Amino acid sequence: MSPIPPAATPFDLPPGSVALVGAGPGDPGLLTLNALRALEAAEVVLYDRLVGPGVLALANPQARLVEVGKSAGNHSMPQEQIHALMLEHARAGRRVVRLKGGDPFVFGRGGEEIEYLRAHGIAYRVVPGVTAALACAAYAGIPLTHRDHSQSLRLLTAHSRDGVDALDWEALAQERQTLAIYMGVGALEHLRERLLAAGRDPSTPFALVENGSRPEQRVVTGTLDDLADTARAHAVASPALLILGEVAALATQLHWFGAAPLGPLPAGTALPAEQLLARAA
Repeated sequence: MSPIPPAATPFDLPPGSVALVGAGPGDPGLLTLNALRALEAAEVVLYDRLVGPGVLALANPQARLVEVGKSAGNHSMPQEQIHALMLEHARAGRRVVRLKGGDPFVFGRGGEEIEYLRAHGIAYRVVPGVTAALACAAYAGIPLTHRDHSQSLRLLTAHSRDGVDALDWEALAQERQTLAIYMGVGALEHLRERLLAAGRDPSTPFALVENGSRPEQRVVTGTLDDLADTARAHAVASPALLILGEVAALATQLHWFGAAPLGPLPAGTALPAEQLLARAA
């Protein structure tokens, strides 16, 4: 018999249950109505580090907010401890929201978490969110598919149990497809080498969308051949989504949000020291 009781509505959050809620990439306006209702009903919110303050401000003012980390290269709380916190609060009869950047089921470990909840008899709900690939591309003016340039889209992560070397690089090197790579800032040189070795054209356009949909969004563009050098010159930092493929070139023409995209710097140059210091602060 299923331990999960039926919900009157998808956003219903009864006592002693957990809602996995997608917060989107940062802009609070991208939250769904169901996500907002879950936040308003929450008594405990376990949130990822990259969930923006504008989203957290929409939670029940009486809710207990607990940061549980989880960003690329920075796991301040082990996954097992997050599981234990969900279980502790749900068993105490509280309405719990597990708030995740983007979408819980797109590189968000949402599947692992509901497997754990189900195994322990905890009722759960899943509220999808706008995943980074969709939002970052839209806010950068990049259509992920286009009849003239790309007929398929692949969502990839540079952080997985088996690492990027387990990917099918020959398939990823095919033209007329878009690659959207999550959590790849620390592996750009390796991604470049593997794609070039598999036959991807060195002139393939890329766009790195940093802090997508947020006021501080930056878009850095170039070609696969200069991917790592250009990112380094502009001091690109997480969170940033890598979009690789012919459609990435459209960022320079179709951008509408924030500053115009940045291109490769002249050889031997880098950002002024004061900008580098400001970005490191």
